[in-house]
Amino acid sequence: MATSPLLRLGTRGSPLALVQARLVRDTLAASHADLAAPDAVEIQVIRTTGDKVQDRSLAEIGGKGLFTREIEEALLSGAIDIAVHSAKDMPTALPDGLHLAAVLEREDPRDVLFARESGPHQSGHAIDTLPRGARLGTASLRRAAQLLNRRPDLAVGPLRGNVETRLRKLAEGQVDATVLALAGLKRLGRGPAGGSVLSIDEMLPAPAQGAICIESRIQDPRVNALLAAVDHRATTLAVTAERALLAALDGSCRTPIAALAEIDASSRLHLRALLATPDGTRLWRTESSGPPEDAARIGREAGAELRRQAGPT
Repeated sequence: MATSPLLRLGTRGSPLALVQARLVRDTLAASHADLAAPDAVEIQVIRTTGDKVQDRSLAEIGGKGLFTREIEEALLSGAIDIAVHSAKDMPTALPDGLHLAAVLEREDPRDVLFARESGPHQSGHAIDTLPRGARLGTASLRRAAQLLNRRPDLAVGPLRGNVETRLRKLAEGQVDATVLALAGLKRLGRGPAGGSVLSIDEMLPAPAQGAICIESRIQDPRVNALLAAVDHRATTLAVTAERALLAALDGSCRTPIAALAEIDASSRLHLRALLATPDGTRLWRTESSGPPEDAARIGREAGAELRRQAGPT
């Protein structure tokens, strides 16, 4: 006789999204014996608007909610119990009744540059190895702005699709270079082979890059109790600071914003953040530190400082 799953998990259907969903399932199973049984956690694939529309940039078609809206609707309706997302895809304002109940331990948040060929360089920085005028494909305004700030000669254009699609387009010569998140590559079992890992100084990551978050209904004590056991506190605090910065800047896919918060050896939370114009001609930076429990305040204040530096733009 068939039994109902104890937990229904909603996710996008890309290869990376499915890997992340299985990671959440396995993490829950390791923490709760009743979730370790076969089929105790059912994974449901939900196709989002961001998955359906591939011929335009995210900024053109509506921003971050494109990867979460349909999944959140299923969560609110009770069709699923939890939603698994790449934390960097999450809008800062969540629908009424939903919250981020847990964040798994963060994977390496850095980016990786893949290029078909390299030109002469002296600095040792991977971005400087690209030939003059190279065509670089990316759908990320954050990546484009930082690249153009360092290399205004680059021809940056849109490139969307999953990891395999973008690497295939690079191999076919549709672009000369592209940039991918190291966390996704590692989760897919690829690693950075064939690419150059960019330092944080070369390319500051997107807020919450490398983190997997789990969204649930606020008024669901059974599910929230299960999720509390898998929350990685240090990652949650870092993501809280980065998302608070994003909210203070009204950040979206239309605004180049980068941030990385880390808790150092002295148990202080240190936040580095960046705001840029889309063409990379102007770029503002700030850093802020404080007790980890003040993560939201640190993020808000860093956002206010970047607003002050940029002025009316």
